[in-house]
Amino acid sequence: MSSALDRRAAPSADPSRSAPPRRRTRLLALPEARWALASLALFLLALPVHLLDGPAWLWGALFAATCVTGGWEPGREGLRALRGGTLDVDLLMVAAALGAIAIGQVLDGALLIVIFATSGALEAVATARTADSVRGLLDLAPTTATLLLPDGGEVSVETERLAVGDTVLVRPGERIGADGQVVDGTSDVDQATITGEPLPVTRQPGDEVFAGTVNGTGALRVRVGRDPSDSVIARIVRMVEEASATKAPTQLFIEKIEQRYSLGMVLATLAVLAVPLALGDDLRSALLRAMTFMIVASPCAVVLSTMPPLLSAIATAGRHGVLAKSAVVMERLGQIDTVALDKTGTLTEGTPRVTSVHPLPGSGPDESALLALAAAAERPSEHPLARAVVDAARERGLSPREATAFSSVPGEGVTATVAGRTVRVGSPARLPDTGAGEPYRRVVRDLEDAGHTAVAVLQDGVVVGVLGIGDRPRPDARATVAALTALTGRAPVLLTGDNERAARRLAAEVGITDVRAGLLPEQKLAAVEAWEAEGRRVLVVGDGVNDAPALAAAHCGTAMGRAGSDLALETADAVVVRDELAAVPATVQLSRTARRLVIQNLVVAGTCISALVLWDLLGTLPLPLGVAGHEGSTVLVGLNGLRLLRASAWPRVTGTPHDGPSARPDSAAPDRS
Repeated sequence: MSSALDRRAAPSADPSRSAPPRRRTRLLALPEARWALASLALFLLALPVHLLDGPAWLWGALFAATCVTGGWEPGREGLRALRGGTLDVDLLMVAAALGAIAIGQVLDGALLIVIFATSGALEAVATARTADSVRGLLDLAPTTATLLLPDGGEVSVETERLAVGDTVLVRPGERIGADGQVVDGTSDVDQATITGEPLPVTRQPGDEVFAGTVNGTGALRVRVGRDPSDSVIARIVRMVEEASATKAPTQLFIEKIEQRYSLGMVLATLAVLAVPLALGDDLRSALLRAMTFMIVASPCAVVLSTMPPLLSAIATAGRHGVLAKSAVVMERLGQIDTVALDKTGTLTEGTPRVTSVHPLPGSGPDESALLALAAAAERPSEHPLARAVVDAARERGLSPREATAFSSVPGEGVTATVAGRTVRVGSPARLPDTGAGEPYRRVVRDLEDAGHTAVAVLQDGVVVGVLGIGDRPRPDARATVAALTALTGRAPVLLTGDNERAARRLAAEVGITDVRAGLLPEQKLAAVEAWEAEGRRVLVVGDGVNDAPALAAAHCGTAMGRAGSDLALETADAVVVRDELAAVPATVQLSRTARRLVIQNLVVAGTCISALVLWDLLGTLPLPLGVAGHEGSTVLVGLNGLRLLRASAWPRVTGTPHDGPSARPDSAAPDRS
């Protein structure tokens, strides 16, 4: 063995094993979460003591501890930013809280600190979990591979040490260790993590395979075509990280106002204090006027103008199975003007089903007998199409007989002995069509032209029938497409890694005309980035690892929760937990309603603040009246924002126009062969 092979060899490793799964970052492992939790706990301890007129020293100490634990970190970062020439919003909130405390409004100041500490902790948790899931994607690829030596031997090596041109052996059930080309062997390979196709595809000499995909029942020899650091899986990780880092989050309307407003408030407070002093006013009077100004000009009402509507929308969407991960996400959903939909697992159920049974005239068995015969032969098989056949027989109440002498050939089908007769089930392209004639070929052609998978059934070498298998569209797929079209003014686009024929068949059923099929993850990402470059705000709806880069790059990404990969769920901004596709347009409309309430609240808050500020500057505003006006406007905008919590909020937004239910129950599925 050469010295190079010695350096790469890892004989103690098992090539079939992947790296141990990485643990998710725990909540309390984040300092932001620990400080926010401590601040909230102290506030909840202080609140009843304060409201029940307990000892001032006790609630005062507890509120002080609340402010220190929740405010020291944003205060420190704000001071650091201030030294760099930037006025940080969090620093202004800490200053407003201290200002409130300085004139005796201790409860208001402490509550403001708790709100901002909690918000920072939630942002840190979301960021950490997304980073964990991106790194965890690398676990899809095995850590070792079986390298074939020139002398015919083999050795286990770390996959990261594979070089372009090496040949590796992939045994049945193992994950493929590198991107490359099959040089020997035939097998079914599950490529769902890369292409999103629901069924394994046959790979034979000359075909490309990807790292992290799962080999089926055959052994493959694969020549490494890419450095492991440049595999499709590794590129997906990089694309998600880059898109997440460079995607400029759309700021809420209030944030655009708040920075300018906060700077103006600080300058105005200093002026309100300095000018009276310069004109001979006493310090106590000037300080009281300045502190009153800080209270009535405080952005509390402005902040609450935004959060209650968006949080209420998040809660209402959550009750109906849609998880929006932040208020910013809920705001973004209402801004989208272009929708890109994945196919398998998004528009379709993602599970192949028998859609039709075609016994050939004069062949013998009727529909039930044909299905029972095929199920008997397929029952020992683990192929997804075999499970679909067996499930169909079970749903019809059929009891397939026991099969013996079972064998399976990847890409061709299965053979078994049933009731003393040889039964073969598999690809029409790979099985002989003895005695079939034109009726058989016409059935196969019709099924394949419709984008379905045709499965031939032979008995003692003679074709007796054909089964049609398809991945059915979701019942609400057509209505969802119509609703999204009505909301955005343009029909959604279908982006899929599935084959062109299956994609166009489904698109015709659900009302989509723009179809882009056979796409790898980077091609989906490129399409989204091109739309974003044109100024569009794109909503991507998907469910697989292959959708993750596009989900990360889009203005808003939404994942289907039931079948969605961990990476897609973590990368997406929103998750449809109950897998109800119609919830997507409903949530978009809910977001738009929330944004209208935000604008209403801004008008109310701005009017109240302006009136109180003018009163304080032009007259003498009593401090209790100023506090009452400030708190009253805060309560008013808060209650207005909570309107979306009412039971009628969701049914109202789901009244989006649509074309009715899908006309057909079945859809296309890729070929078994």
